[in-house]
Amino acid sequence: MGDVELGIAPKYVGNASLVERSLVTLATTRGLMLVGEPGTAKSLLSELIAAAVSGDSTLTIQGGAATTEDQIRYSWNYALLVAEGPSTRSMVPAPMMRGMAEGRVVRFEEVTRCPLEVQDTLLSLLSERVLAVPELSGDDAMVYAREGFNVIATANTRDRGVNEMSAALKRRFNFETVHPIADFDTEVELVRTESAALLRASGVAAEQDPAVSELLVTLFRDLRTGFTANGSPVERLSSVMSTAEAVSLAHATGIRGWFLRGDAGTVTDLAESLAGTATKDNSEDAARLRRYVEKVGSQRTSAAWQELRRAHARLTGP
Repeated sequence: MGDVELGIAPKYVGNASLVERSLVTLATTRGLMLVGEPGTAKSLLSELIAAAVSGDSTLTIQGGAATTEDQIRYSWNYALLVAEGPSTRSMVPAPMMRGMAEGRVVRFEEVTRCPLEVQDTLLSLLSERVLAVPELSGDDAMVYAREGFNVIATANTRDRGVNEMSAALKRRFNFETVHPIADFDTEVELVRTESAALLRASGVAAEQDPAVSELLVTLFRDLRTGFTANGSPVERLSSVMSTAEAVSLAHATGIRGWFLRGDAGTVTDLAESLAGTATKDNSEDAARLRRYVEKVGSQRTSAAWQELRRAHARLTGP
């Protein structure tokens, strides 16, 4: 994304048509639901779209098991409530109320992490576009959504079955699936650029070998899709092998190399960091990763792949 002629730097790497469809959805009264694997930049995309449409992306609700209705609609300043009773002065508007009153886009992150009764709070807000405040009277008892109000929600497909959205709530959203980056070179460049920025922020003055990021992205793409670039099947891992995870791993590799030797990390450092990252969700992934490195490494003759085989063999033992 971005426009060089207009001086707009790219901020999101992905499908332009996805962004166009998202903007069209927000021009209607239906909410936008971005779904996909963790680490596919759903939150970044929702933030950028909210900022572009409303000029502000700070009206955000972070979903979770502890999220309550008060954090979505409104709560009270209890000192003022006791002293003066319910009034607009003692009310503390939450992001949804502010978005409706001001005609702005509200972001709801990880909506499927919220309990079902909290999710149901959105039903009347999205269909009737009005928020009732029974504690108040007169005109203050109703907050009507101004033109421009809408909701961008995100949900991880890995969370399916945790707090599955009701059919009624799903009907109030247009769903868009955010996929991992399709182009290999684009993903390599993104990992290289973002990890370099993180390393500079961490005080690492050395440049990381491009072979490290190329090998890392190749490995992640193979284990994410279950196929190598030439179509050979490999075992997929249970762990999320996302671009965001690859950036984090490249950063960890550079930090390890810098503090141990004063460089930006080698393939051996990558193997050390990979052992924990790739197997954090399932102990059986360790065996899958070992078989992958042995199988694919034996077919590739580059120095980076051979170093990875040797380093991984030392980690896992005979």
